[in-house]
Amino acid sequence: MDIILGIDPGVARVGYGLVEQHDGGGITFLDCGVIETPPREDLTNRLYMIHQDLCGLLAEFEPRAMAIEQIFFGRNVSTAFAVGHASGVIHLAAAQRALRVYTYRPTEIKRALTGSGKADKHQVQVMVTLQLRLSATPQPDDAADALAIALCHLHQARHANLMQDLARGDHPPSP
Repeated sequence: MDIILGIDPGVARVGYGLVEQHDGGGITFLDCGVIETPPREDLTNRLYMIHQDLCGLLAEFEPRAMAIEQIFFGRNVSTAFAVGHASGVIHLAAAQRALRVYTYRPTEIKRALTGSGKADKHQVQVMVTLQLRLSATPQPDDAADALAIALCHLHQARHANLMQDLARGDHPPSP
């Protein structure tokens, strides 16, 4: 069984989502939420808070891997730099536990869950809800996004394993 931690990086809010993949291929929802930092706090303290809370999650759930959404650089450069700092702190927390980190572009995440890299947020949230057999869409959006990132990683890892099997000459059993 493998536990995967998905992370939607930010400074004000870091979304996190934890899923477990069972040996038979089934996926179970474990937890999701956000790490929030006070907007009036200086950046250094906010980054410290993110690090501390994330280290607590890593100690509690002991994931096998961490999947992070790759930072999107939009028009607001100062926000992009702040999110870059948060991403660095997240990578540090993973490195302190010798945890492998995988990054995925937003289009990769959308394509892995919906089949289209141009899917909207609602479509991705519906697929997260369906794939994890949840009774409602995870809230807030940052938590749902983090679960999507974790699911994307599982889909990508499954695909990579199939490709390795095919390269070795192993073929999946016939239905």
